[in-house]
Amino acid sequence: MGDVLFTSAIDGLLIGVIYGLAAMGLTLIFGVMDVINLAHGPLIALGMFGVYLLFTFLGLNPFLAVAIVAVIGLLLGVVIYFIAVNRVIDAPPLSSLLSTFSVNMIIIGIGTAMLSTSSYNVDYSMGTMDLGFFRAPGARIAASLVALLTTALLYIFLYRTRPGKYIRAVANNRISAELMGIPSTRILALAFGVGVMLATVAGGLIATILPINILAGGSYELKSFVIVVLGGLGNPLGALLGGLILGLIEGIVPVFMKTTWVPVIEYVLFVLILLVRPQGILGAKE
Repeated sequence: MGDVLFTSAIDGLLIGVIYGLAAMGLTLIFGVMDVINLAHGPLIALGMFGVYLLFTFLGLNPFLAVAIVAVIGLLLGVVIYFIAVNRVIDAPPLSSLLSTFSVNMIIIGIGTAMLSTSSYNVDYSMGTMDLGFFRAPGARIAASLVALLTTALLYIFLYRTRPGKYIRAVANNRISAELMGIPSTRILALAFGVGVMLATVAGGLIATILPINILAGGSYELKSFVIVVLGGLGNPLGALLGGLILGLIEGIVPVFMKTTWVPVIEYVLFVLILLVRPQGILGAKE
């Protein structure tokens, strides 16, 4: 029992890192511009199918495909910002919600028409890694390591580069940042692009280990909302912590009860956090 519990916990933490990466995209956008991106799920799905198509039709290694998808996601995010977000960023919150929800429906509509809702798989295997005390598919471990690397690169970008510091300055006080000569519109577009990039990278990593379909992003979007509430809305480090907690729940709960109880426990936890500590474990953005 102990070995099964330990293995399940490690397996949950591996997928939890990827969940945390997906949630970082959502929480970064909110933290910088107070916009809740309701297109987050379909953007995760685009990352999934980006990797699937590059692997299937061009024969690229899925993890190389993730890097290409990251660049495409960044550019797509900038385009979406200028088309759907820029004009409503200072409008009442409902405006940005409706705008990003429109992007959500457009992506799902086009994706469903082109790909249907059938499931697809990236048939790529890296064998099984045996660490003595733990065995797991090599692709799952590799995907988790890429997610951790991406998280580290995000931290370096935000805290060690000029554009990253500009993003933090705009998030802290946009008017003051503009008075200091920071081009807030371009910085907001960059921040939105980075948020979308994180979502597509997470989707691409999920595609390497799990079956995908065009509607699958919706479930990961809901998980992302649970995660950002757990960790603190607008707090990227909190998103990583929330992802690990959610992954741990998904790994351990099936050991003791049916897997159908997993989402019930996740959303009960979601409600409890809202009631007891609405700012999240590490605190929301001030």
